[in-house]
Amino acid sequence: MTRRILPRLLAAAATLVGLVAVVTLFAGTGFAGSSAAQANYAPTATTPPTISGTPQTGQVLTASTGGWSFQTTPAYTYQWLRCDTAGNGCVAIAGQTAGSHQVVADDVGHTLRVTVTAQNAQGAGSSTSAQTAVVTNPGPEGAIKLPNGKTSIPATSVALPARLIVDGIQYQPSVIRGHGSFLARFHVSDTRGNVVRDALVYALGLPYSWVTKGSEVKTDQDGWATITITPPRKLPIRRGHALVIFVRARVLGQEVLAGTSTRRLVQVTTAG
Repeated sequence: MTRRILPRLLAAAATLVGLVAVVTLFAGTGFAGSSAAQANYAPTATTPPTISGTPQTGQVLTASTGGWSFQTTPAYTYQWLRCDTAGNGCVAIAGQTAGSHQVVADDVGHTLRVTVTAQNAQGAGSSTSAQTAVVTNPGPEGAIKLPNGKTSIPATSVALPARLIVDGIQYQPSVIRGHGSFLARFHVSDTRGNVVRDALVYALGLPYSWVTKGSEVKTDQDGWATITITPPRKLPIRRGHALVIFVRARVLGQEVLAGTSTRRLVQVTTAG
């Protein structure tokens, strides 16, 4: 009896040892494969994010996350970029890390992109959108942004009910001390706060015979018109007196004293 059972026990033991070896082999292979697969499950972009909205100042742009492949649901973060007109030379916009971006004056003349980063326990991946159209200012036709942040428009874009305003005067020198010529500079804007270029500015001393009648001068891109004024000999040059100047600004083709034109009396001080 013992002779028959012992061989069977030995055979069963050998089989068990073999099974353990096989299971261990497969387990080792499986664990290694699992680790390798886990490394491949960091978020991977399948489609880039997109930007919706109108690229004009004051408008809000919204970013989608784009398409992603992942093992566990990631968290998304955003970074808006300001780029050149071709979408290159991008620079991160400070503080713009939400899923939306309100277009500001600094964006005018640029395109915008957004970079979305997806991150989960396995890692992170990033994807950047295509650029928007060039950002514009929805102001009057021909509006351009000046380095000082103001908007310059052509005089032809000023129409009622908007009107011209002479809102700045400069004299060089600031005080008349003789009968030599001096420069008078007049700045023109409109009632909407735009700087106006190509407006026609005219200046004449009062009484009318005291200053030679000059021609109209166009304002430059910054809204300034510079006119040379020569006081006549009859102008009193002494302390406490002033030369009064009639200033008019108008749009070419409109009525001289109607439409959007404006008039203003200014003065420059004299000193003996």
